[in-house]
Amino acid sequence: MEQVTKIAAPGESQTIAVYDPSTEEQIGEITDGGARAVDEAVGRARDAFKAGLWIGKTPSERTRILNRAAELLEQRAGELGAIDSRNVGMARAHASNLVFAAAEQVRYNAGWCTKIYGKSVDMKMAGGITGETADLLGYTLKEPVSVAGCIVPWNGPVLVAITKLAPALTAGCSVVLKPAEETPLSAPILEEIFVEAGVPEGVVNIVNGYGHTAGAALAGHPEVEKIAFTGSTEVGKLIVQAAAGNLKKVMLELGGKTPVLIFNDADLPKAIAGAALGIFINSGQGCICGSRVYVQRGVYDQVVEGIAQTAKALRLGGPDDENVDIGPLISAKQLKRVLGFIDEAKRDDVEIVQGGYRLDRSGYFVAPTVLTGVREDMRLMKEEIFGPVVAVVPFDDEEEAVAMANASDLGLAAAVWTQDITRAHRLAKRLEAGTVWINSQLAWDPAMPFGGYKQSGWGQEYGIEGVEAYMKTKSVYTGL
Repeated sequence: MEQVTKIAAPGESQTIAVYDPSTEEQIGEITDGGARAVDEAVGRARDAFKAGLWIGKTPSERTRILNRAAELLEQRAGELGAIDSRNVGMARAHASNLVFAAAEQVRYNAGWCTKIYGKSVDMKMAGGITGETADLLGYTLKEPVSVAGCIVPWNGPVLVAITKLAPALTAGCSVVLKPAEETPLSAPILEEIFVEAGVPEGVVNIVNGYGHTAGAALAGHPEVEKIAFTGSTEVGKLIVQAAAGNLKKVMLELGGKTPVLIFNDADLPKAIAGAALGIFINSGQGCICGSRVYVQRGVYDQVVEGIAQTAKALRLGGPDDENVDIGPLISAKQLKRVLGFIDEAKRDDVEIVQGGYRLDRSGYFVAPTVLTGVREDMRLMKEEIFGPVVAVVPFDDEEEAVAMANASDLGLAAAVWTQDITRAHRLAKRLEAGTVWINSQLAWDPAMPFGGYKQSGWGQEYGIEGVEAYMKTKSVYTGL
């Protein structure tokens, strides 16, 4: 067993064990900082902001520092990837690739530091005591929210943390980051990297703890002006309630139930590979994973067989195993949840084409699972499973496919596979999702905004929209 990493925090005394989900062995522990640690971190962030330690630097200085942080992330990608792969259970190569994606996210945001500006308007206003027309110059100022609280999940610790840290720092904020209690081990290194790059101490602060302790304290803190959260829809609703005290700005990236539509004219090898990757990557532990695949009847049997064959061929293992495609689920709790959906499917006489069981080895491994014969009213078609489980459903025509795809309270992403370009763009408009992929899945770029429709979230990350989410707009009128 490896040496246990200990991360201490002031405040609450409860110790939280951190596990390697591929072996079920403890690899670390943190202490729950609770409200006291949050209050101290917010105080440091507030003081740093008021002193102008970060926002007081010129935009070009902030650009240079953030670009240096991106370089340091790349230099330590192996180290960070090893930590996250062990902590999450994902393949080392995948974990390292996410760190490089995080570095690209920082680099993209760094370019906006020198391009944040308002607008000016020449105006005339009639009225006043004399009734004369007055000339006015109006302009807007873009200002950072002071302290931003960021709460991130466990399925991509470095990348999701950077998705919030990079735009918040670009906007000029001070930040308090709470990593998931399951995956806290890489967060202190991120703080080190930003300080080494030149971000003043006190601007980036890490607090550890459970969601109902440290997370709740951060969401409800009266001196936090913005809360950015990625996680489940259920917890997102609690965040909104906690933020009501001072009406802080709230940005939510929540759950998804991505529908994938495959038409008779699709390029089937690409569509099958895309649909399989879209659900089984990271063992289905992603909010954009396509857990509902709707297939036109003419190619239905081929698609089911293709996805099932892909599922069967995937190699499961932990960070120390060779030639691994996907890893385990994050925890015993998540294992129980995913197996619960599969057990319900069995009781409802759903056909399990492939998988449907826990692997006979240590670790929280579930075989990639392909289901057919499901009904739209089943829980597995309504709720986010967050595991390697996909339901494949036939449809006859476009109207039926759209109706089933949109029959969800969630709307984070959707995918369409067809060679009819007119149909593709028509569906892009009709599907109720914040991201639509055409003849692709999981495509991503830091320049493209990302956010959910319906109960999949509020606001958007990435792009200039992601930076503006951490800013306020002030209007100024000047009489001439």
